Amino acid sequence: MDLKRHLLKLANLYPPFLGAGIRVRRISEDHREVDVEMRLRVWNRNLVGTHYGGSLYSMADPFFMMMLMQILGPDYIVWDKAASIRFRKPGRGTVRAAFRIAREESDAIIATLSREARSAPRFTVLITNEAGETVAEVEKILSVQRRDRAQSR
Repeated sequence: MDLKRHLLKLANLYPPFLGAGIRVRRISEDHREVDVEMRLRVWNRNLVGTHYGGSLYSMADPFFMMMLMQILGPDYIVWDKAASIRFRKPGRGTVRAAFRIAREESDAIIATLSREARSAPRFTVLITNEAGETVAEVEKILSVQRRDRAQSR
């Protein structure tokens, strides 16, 4: 089995994703693109029959951090620093999120870290319904530092 298929299989067997019905559909070779979806099921719907907010957030939680870790490599430490979610409309049916980190964004982080001890890049992903309408907007703020300059806490 090739590495990409192995990563997809592992991601889809991750218990919080499995329990919520979250499926990773695609990871690009360079880890700059990840596509995720979640179908509405009995176990991920709320009291009014739409997607449970916690499951919507779970769709977005780990991906920017994991992607940036792969893009930057082992010389960098990447952590989640903060997150917010804004619910725009009820989620029904299958919802999707397309995570993207452009080369310019990772280059800017590296440039910042050549001058400063830490970088706090912000990333936003939209969770959309089958009609392409925004159901929720998730903003993630990461904390990035060079491993050789990491300060112990």
